[in-house]
Amino acid sequence: MYAIGVMSMPAGFRYRETFLKGRPRHDRFDAFRIRHPSMDVGKRAKLFAPFDALRGFDFAIMCKNELYVDKAVLCPENTEELSRRLTILHNLTYNSRMARENRVQVTVTYYEPCSDVNHEDYGIRGQYKTITGICRNVDAEVTRTILIDGIRLSLENVLKIESAADIFKKDWEDPWS
Repeated sequence: MYAIGVMSMPAGFRYRETFLKGRPRHDRFDAFRIRHPSMDVGKRAKLFAPFDALRGFDFAIMCKNELYVDKAVLCPENTEELSRRLTILHNLTYNSRMARENRVQVTVTYYEPCSDVNHEDYGIRGQYKTITGICRNVDAEVTRTILIDGIRLSLENVLKIESAADIFKKDWEDPWS
């Protein structure tokens, strides 16, 4: 019993003789080869590549299944604590030299509004996401943003900031105040 690919060839296979002959071999300069040259591997791979008739359809369906929530409003105590933490981060990263020296790693939970214009929650609700990285800059006055590993987040959308180091402890001495 011979194998076709990974399947075994049945005994009464109709094209058994043709299969056993193998691929047709042509001489380098024979008339058929001149009229029908071999296809290069790149074109052949492109020809037999899978075809996605509905490009992006799977992604669109996946986006429709995402759950969106309303933006939480912080109570005054949490707002004050967030402001205190942002002030500490600002003092540790107020210029690029300080940011390079301190390299404060933080975990920020922030609100990201729904960006899918075809979703029913567009502009109304969003998702809470968490990012962990090195805080590069906190600009509370002009742009009201925080920069973490090249991602700029609006301070209005920040829910909480945490750090593995003990820089946010209440009894921590802020050397710049």
